[in-house]
Amino acid sequence: MRLNERIGFSKIEMNQTQTNRTLFITRVGTLVGKSCARLLIESLRSFGGAMQNCPFWIFEASPEKTACQDLIDLNIKVLPLNAPAPQRDFLFGEKVYACAQAELLAPPDTQSLVWIDPICLIVQPPLLYGLTSDYDAAFRPVHIRNVGLPANQPLDTFWQKISDIAGVKDIPMAVESFVDGQRLHAYFNSHAFAVNPQKGLMKRWLACFESLINDQEFLSTICQDENHQIFLFQAALSVVAAGSIDEKRLLILPPVYNYPYNLYQSIPAKHRVKALNDLVSLVYEDRMINPRKIDDVEIRDPLYSWLMQRENILPVF
Repeated sequence: MRLNERIGFSKIEMNQTQTNRTLFITRVGTLVGKSCARLLIESLRSFGGAMQNCPFWIFEASPEKTACQDLIDLNIKVLPLNAPAPQRDFLFGEKVYACAQAELLAPPDTQSLVWIDPICLIVQPPLLYGLTSDYDAAFRPVHIRNVGLPANQPLDTFWQKISDIAGVKDIPMAVESFVDGQRLHAYFNSHAFAVNPQKGLMKRWLACFESLINDQEFLSTICQDENHQIFLFQAALSVVAAGSIDEKRLLILPPVYNYPYNLYQSIPAKHRVKALNDLVSLVYEDRMINPRKIDDVEIRDPLYSWLMQRENILPVF
C-alpha cells in the first residue's frame, strides 16, 4: 500500500454549494479501539448527511494485535503508524504523530483534515467539521480546566515553556471550559477538531511536542506530575493553534459538537441535553453506549434502533 496514494473525493451539494473536501482520520491501537472505530465510521456513514461519504483514514498502531483490514471499504483506508520511540512511548504521542503524517499525506485539494477519537459518535451531519474558506481550524474548548490556566493570570512555567518552544509570545485568546465554566487561556478539546492541512499546523504541533518530550529537565521538573504529562499534547496543540491562527479564522464549535456524554452527571443542568439525538457528535469515553444500559438521558429513534442493531459490536469498557 503506498502512503501517498491519492484518495478521491466526491462532490456533494449542500445548500446549493459544494461542501469542502474533508478527510477524517483516527488511530487504532487496541481491540476496544477497533470496535469503537468501526462504530464511529458506521455512525458517520449513517448520520453524516452531506458528509457521510467523506474518506476516512485509520492509522494502525499495532497491526499484529488489531489488524484493521476488515474495516476497509471504498472510502476507508488503513495506513501503518510507525511512530519513532519518543512519540510512541509518550502519552498521546502517536496521536500527534498521526495528525502530522495525515497532514503530510493528505491530497493537495483537502481543505479540512478532521481528527476524531474512536470513542466519539456522529449523531447528526457534522457540517462544521468541513472548514469553509473563512476558517483555518475548528475546535471546542476543553470540558474541564485540568492543567488550564485562568485567563486573568500570567503564563505559569508550564505554559510559558510550551510557548517558548512554539515561538509564541502570548496567548491572548480565551475560552470557557464547558463543564466547570472557567475562563482560561486558549485551551482546546482534542477529541475531535478540524484544520486546513495547507497551513502546516500539525507539523508545528509535532515539532513542539517532540522538543518538549525530549527535554528531560522539563519532564523531571515543570512537567513531572501525571496531569501535566497526560495533557501536555493538548496544551501544546492549544498554544500552537492560538499562536499560529488569527482568532477570527479559528472557529469555536458549538456545544453540540464533542459533547462530553462521559461527563454527563457533572454537566450543569442548563447544558444537559434531554436526548442524545439533539447532538451532532458526542464523546462516550469509558462509558457504555448500549441503550439497554443508559438511563440518564433519552435516546430516540432512529439512533436507538441503530445502536440496538449493532449491540453485538458495541464496545465494552
